[in-house]
Amino acid sequence: MVDLIKQAKEVLKIEAESILNLIDRIDAGFSKAVEIIYEAKGTGTPAIFLHPVEGLHGDLGIVTRDDVMLAISNSGETSELNTLILSVKDIGLSLIAFTGNMNSTLARNSDVVIDVSVDREACPFGLAPTSSTTATLAMGDALAVTLVEKMEFTEKDFYKFHPGGHLGQRLMARVKDVMIGGNDIPMVFSGTSALEAIEKLDRENLGLIFITDRESHLLGILTDGDLRRHIRKGTELKGQLVDDLMTEAPKTIAPDTSLARTIEIMQRDEITALAIIDSDEHLEGYVHLHDILGRGGTIKISIP
Repeated sequence: MVDLIKQAKEVLKIEAESILNLIDRIDAGFSKAVEIIYEAKGTGTPAIFLHPVEGLHGDLGIVTRDDVMLAISNSGETSELNTLILSVKDIGLSLIAFTGNMNSTLARNSDVVIDVSVDREACPFGLAPTSSTTATLAMGDALAVTLVEKMEFTEKDFYKFHPGGHLGQRLMARVKDVMIGGNDIPMVFSGTSALEAIEKLDRENLGLIFITDRESHLLGILTDGDLRRHIRKGTELKGQLVDDLMTEAPKTIAPDTSLARTIEIMQRDEITALAIIDSDEHLEGYVHLHDILGRGGTIKISIP
């Protein structure tokens, strides 16, 4: 009998490998593809989907010589696509190919060729596109995100084109709209014993507690990671104060910061939570990545 769980894990392993194998293929050709799209004077980065068959029956009229076409074919020998490519070349626009066959008709007729080949499909027969579609999608993400950075696309631009989406609305919200504050802030005062602080850290089950003075000025943070590092070093916890264990000057953010910017900071610093302080460094609350992405409920949107 087939071990379903084992088979499913094998599929994910094969597809993950197909993505990892793409890393070493990011070269000058990829950079050239980014530059071609960036410099496009026609449709530019606004994009439309053109089906090869429909393109051959009139829809090719939407294409101009100032556009860029991204053609996708694993084999590079799809007949209707290659027939379309010949007409596209007559128009004179730039052509970028994603293909698994670098010697294919598509590759030979393209200005830039991106190799998205895979060692094997996850399909047990090696026939159905599985790993190849995953690899193509991942390479497309790499191209899109690189363009986002090069074009200095901001969270406001994201909201402009996704105003009705839940994620777009959340990203334009402010930290103060989702922060946890008041009595729900996991915190202890400076001078608290280390054991008492650890007990609160365990009780809160959030992975962190903040340390303030009696006027609520933020002094430090104690995380599960800090505690593990102290234990590995053999730090004697009994008789210590939380001040001896905490990380001073933790990462902070202002309450009016957008959630999109907050995510950028979290990604940059590889953290999942930020303290929120006012201009006088009083601790007003904290925000966790889960609160940004949404645990349910609604938030009030304030767009500057």
